[in-house]
Amino acid sequence: MPNTARELLSAPPPLSDQEFAHFQRFIFEAAGITLAGSKKLLVSSRLGSRVQHHGLDSYWQYFQLLNSGESPAEVQWAIDLLTTNETYFFREPRHFEFMEQQLADWPARQQPLRIWSAAGSTGEEAYSLAMMLEDRFPGRPWEIVASDISARVLDRARAGHYPMERARHVPKAYLQRFCLKGTGKLEDTLLVDRNLRSKVSFLQINLNERLPAIGSFDFVFLRNVLIYFNQQTKREVIARVLSVLPRGGLLFIGHSETLNGISDAVKSLAPAIYRKL
Repeated sequence: MPNTARELLSAPPPLSDQEFAHFQRFIFEAAGITLAGSKKLLVSSRLGSRVQHHGLDSYWQYFQLLNSGESPAEVQWAIDLLTTNETYFFREPRHFEFMEQQLADWPARQQPLRIWSAAGSTGEEAYSLAMMLEDRFPGRPWEIVASDISARVLDRARAGHYPMERARHVPKAYLQRFCLKGTGKLEDTLLVDRNLRSKVSFLQINLNERLPAIGSFDFVFLRNVLIYFNQQTKREVIARVLSVLPRGGLLFIGHSETLNGISDAVKSLAPAIYRKL
C-alpha cells in the first residue's frame, strides 16, 4: 500500500516508554535538549506522522532509521519536529522597552549595532527588533542575525509570512508601516515587508556545538530555550553565547529562566536581563 494511503487509513502506533527513552537520548545528543517524562505525548504526536510516512510499524523502527546514518535529511526532520515552538511578535514587551531605553544612551559609532536572536524560531523576535530599530532609531546602522537549529523554521522565518493572530501585540502603526495584510484566502495572514526582511540574516546554528564565526554582538536574545537544557548544558550554552558578547553587552533570557548558578560573568539588571561583566 502506498505511504499516502497508509497514512489516511491508519493511526500511528503507540509509543512505549522504552521507545520514548531512545528519543530522549536522541534529542539530547543532537541538541542538548532534555525532554521530561511529561513530553511523551508531544514526541508521539510530532513523530507519528513520520512513522506513518515511512510505512513503519513502530517508533523503534523509526529510531533505527534515524540511527542508521542512511538518512541525514530525516534526522534533521526529526530534530525540527522535536525543537519547534510557537512564538509571536513582541513577546515579553518589557524587554523591548528596556532595550529601547538602553539604545537611547548607547554610544554613537560608525559600525552597525549588532543583535543576535539566538533562538529565533520562525523569526517573529528578529522582525520585532527590526521594526523597533527602524521606527525608533532611524538612520542608525544595525544588523540582526537570527538563528535556530531547525532548518524548516528558518525557511518560514525567511519567508516572513505569518498568521495574523501572532501579531496581536504589534503596534498598529508598525502593522501599517512594516506589514502587508493578506487578501482573499490569505486574509488572516500578514507578510513582513520585503525591505525589512532583507535586513535580517538567518543562520542554522546548534547552540550545543561550537559556534561558527559570527562575530560579536551588542545584544543577544536567548529567550525561552534554557528551560529545555539540564544544568550542565545550560552552563556550556551560556559560555558559548557570552563568548560573542563583549564586556557591557546585554543578554536577554526568558522570564521563567535564570542565570543564578549558571554564570558569574554577568550582572542582573532587571528580570531576565543581564550585562556581561
